[in-house]
Amino acid sequence: MAVIFDPLRGRVRPQASHSDAEIIDVLTETYSDADWAVLTGAGMSTDSGVPDYRGPDSPPRNPMTIQTFLSHPDQRARYWARSWMGWPRMRSTRPNRAHLALAGLSVAGIITQNVDGLHHAAAEAVAAERGSGSGSPAPSPVIDLHGSLDRVICLENGHLFDRDRVQRRLSELNPDFAKEVGIDPIDVETAPDGDVELEDTAGFIVPDCPECGGLLKPDVVYFGDSVPAARAQEADRITDEAAGIVVLGSSLAVLSGLRFVRTAAREGKPVVIVTDGPTRGDELADYRSVSRVTDFLTAWAGR
Repeated sequence: MAVIFDPLRGRVRPQASHSDAEIIDVLTETYSDADWAVLTGAGMSTDSGVPDYRGPDSPPRNPMTIQTFLSHPDQRARYWARSWMGWPRMRSTRPNRAHLALAGLSVAGIITQNVDGLHHAAAEAVAAERGSGSGSPAPSPVIDLHGSLDRVICLENGHLFDRDRVQRRLSELNPDFAKEVGIDPIDVETAPDGDVELEDTAGFIVPDCPECGGLLKPDVVYFGDSVPAARAQEADRITDEAAGIVVLGSSLAVLSGLRFVRTAAREGKPVVIVTDGPTRGDELADYRSVSRVTDFLTAWAGR
């Protein structure tokens, strides 16, 4: 397993540039909610029980790279065993107050680096609460930049499958696996990408694509992989048309997210970063809050 270099090594938590009230004045009075593209990271979902990779209490993690996944059947079995074990816990997560507050704002678009689907669930919850009347605002578009764990893709021909269908097949092929490793899937701690730490995954059986026999992979962007072109173009459209960008709960350690901040700064658009730890883009921020994302979003939505 490759060790993922931490680009935040040596960085320290900065000071807030302004009070949250002053930053929210900029978001809502100097501009309007609809002027802002929003980029979210793992810090959005920690209050839903989904851990992050780089928080102060996060243990060291070595997520699987696409190169490792493709290198050998044993590596794919290792990934799928861990993912199969973690899916029940991940599937049971629910949007927290930060997701719901953001879903209630009519922003230009939400580009998320998370793969947990909680922005979509929050949008559905807010829409249900508001009802379907003609006066209800349309939900903000959500771009799953790194994909979503609730889908599985065939690498041979691009067939897409619901994750629950693949989960059932994995359970049929490995009926005694949980008992053999002595772990209850409901009680395990998952990583941000939905898998769990398992030492012994030998013998775990992985199905091929039921349509063509190709390799199956969760429809997520692994480390070392690329964001699909159409998805990247849609995210670019949202950020290009927005007046500025707000980063919520992301360390910007991954270039696929950092590039939006760099582009905004290069074009003279305001950059707002809200997270309680250091980020890779702190020197580019015009407005920097070190509050917890939930507190900041609750205040923003309350304006």
